[in-house]
Amino acid sequence: MKKLMTCIAMAIAISACKPAETTGTAPAAAASIQINGAGATFPYPIYSKWFEEYGKTHPNVKINYQSIGSGGGIKQLTAQTVFFGATDGPMSDEQLKSAPGPILHFPTVLGGVVPIYNLPGVTSQLRFSGPVLAGIYLGQITKWNDARIAKENPGVNLPATDIAVVHRSDGSGTTYIFCDFLSKVSPEYKSKVGVNTSVSWPAGVGAKGNEGVSGLVQQTPGAIGYVELIFALQNKIPFAAVQNKAGAFVTASLESVTAAAANVKMPDDFRISITNAEGNDAYPIASFTWMLLYQNPQDTERAKIMADFLKWALSDGQKDAAALHYAPLPKSVIDLEMAALARLAS
Repeated sequence: MKKLMTCIAMAIAISACKPAETTGTAPAAAASIQINGAGATFPYPIYSKWFEEYGKTHPNVKINYQSIGSGGGIKQLTAQTVFFGATDGPMSDEQLKSAPGPILHFPTVLGGVVPIYNLPGVTSQLRFSGPVLAGIYLGQITKWNDARIAKENPGVNLPATDIAVVHRSDGSGTTYIFCDFLSKVSPEYKSKVGVNTSVSWPAGVGAKGNEGVSGLVQQTPGAIGYVELIFALQNKIPFAAVQNKAGAFVTASLESVTAAAANVKMPDDFRISITNAEGNDAYPIASFTWMLLYQNPQDTERAKIMADFLKWALSDGQKDAAALHYAPLPKSVIDLEMAALARLAS
């Protein structure tokens, strides 16, 4: 018996020293995590770039973003069908109250909304004041050679054709920015249309997304629409200079959009309008775009990842802005946001 026990002990010892048998499969990698978001079409190009770049150094993180419009992003975030939302117009007090928890706004970049047009035979850049744009979108100015348009465009041979008005059909932060500007310069527009991501339009036809408006204007001679600057540049669509608060007609550019935010006094919740800003060089239809996150989400792991992503986007990510025709954030705003990120999942 003693000999048998000795043999068994030796067998166990030998077995313990043997390497583990392999099954031919690689060791399990770190668990991957997917984070879903949805919202504004305007930041889609830079968000896509950012998510791709961030993923290169965080291969276990995949951030998916659906470009469905600001209104859709706010609705999905409120319904908690996505982890984060995105909007070009800040959520209203009413929208924030209807959400199941406190929502934080984080500005990511700056952009401008431009009036685009399709006017065959006209090669000069057109110019519009806010009241004239309001008159067009109220359905009161219906011909391209209207005296009010002609007055702002001396020397331009404007055709006596109908103006085909194009606007967004979906809930849109681009619409919010455009209406916010027009409501500041036209009391009638403010009372009849107002400011929201979706409004009741007195004139025109709708198209979905910046892509839809761009496409419809390009296909329709005599059309006018409004899109984010990047979409006009990408599609090589003519866009007008717009008169600012100082009386100057300014063309949207990285410099003129940045100038609109030069004197911004950012509130604690980052919800602010910079349309019709002060300054000779300020483009008047400019805005921040925001990423939206619940302050106290149940999923703290994803919250920590998004906080880390935003810190990266507000530092290294800002370097990608200019190449994609966005204006980077002022340093003063970035500093405030870095501090505010501590409130996420606090």
